[in-house]
Amino acid sequence: MRTLPAELAAAIGGSATTLATCWRLTRRDGRVFGFTDHDEALTFDGTRFEAASGLSASEAEAALGLGATTGEVEGALSSAAIEEVDIAAGRYDGATVETFVADWQNVEAHLRVDVSDLGEVKRGETGFMAELRSVAARLDAVRGRLYRRRCDAVLGDARCGFAVAAPPFTVECAVDAVGDGWIETATDLGAPPERYAFGRLTFLDGAGAGLASDVASAAMLGAAGEESGGAGRVRFTLAETIVAEITAGDRFRIVQGCDKRFSTCRDRFANQLNFRGFPHIPGSDAGYAVARRGDLHDGSPVVP
Repeated sequence: MRTLPAELAAAIGGSATTLATCWRLTRRDGRVFGFTDHDEALTFDGTRFEAASGLSASEAEAALGLGATTGEVEGALSSAAIEEVDIAAGRYDGATVETFVADWQNVEAHLRVDVSDLGEVKRGETGFMAELRSVAARLDAVRGRLYRRRCDAVLGDARCGFAVAAPPFTVECAVDAVGDGWIETATDLGAPPERYAFGRLTFLDGAGAGLASDVASAAMLGAAGEESGGAGRVRFTLAETIVAEITAGDRFRIVQGCDKRFSTCRDRFANQLNFRGFPHIPGSDAGYAVARRGDLHDGSPVVP
């Protein structure tokens, strides 16, 4: 049960209300944006909520208990606030949206009424509509582990325990050529290019600063240089499209990948003690097979 501040309760109880709805949007990169449906900007709680941003509330639903609820906000694409290229590039994916009700005559009389995650964003020619999902929707996320032969940790995270911050496991490079779904660099990686397949590429500057993509494949170009004519370059094929305009000279960080096999963990990284898979778990054929004469059942690994 929420307790209304006395000043806000008085504003609500009057014969004519002076209330405005405000939204504070916090992206995963830390950038904060404030919007209000009032006709003038409001400032409170350390945030300036911009007016004339075209942001307004649409229909919402509410439910008792832990059921996930949703709402929507509509807005106009504006270079001063939310740009289409940033939405397309995924900069707003997973952002947190706080909804406030404030008395625009006395902004200290305000109340945060909801906290949501930014869901699906639909874009049109001049505007957008964003879905707001309640924090209860996080309960629908799959948690726990899967029992499978390959590792389910991310190379370099706390569960993996392997330090990837230093070269050649992490290298900073410069873009020499860029195309549809790929980039090339002439930077010396210090390791065979194929080791960067399944890795992670993050742009450090330029229009794509902060954007990242998994690497589908990495290979050294031959003498002909394939399409780009860049013999000796390494081409990274990206698993996800980077919408921002990447140009030659932009810097990026590339982290080596791992195919999650036990043999790779042991032979390349000497990290087999932290392997988070089950390399000797039998497959479905072995699990459903019938016992045969001569089979060994001494507890030794079924899969070598």
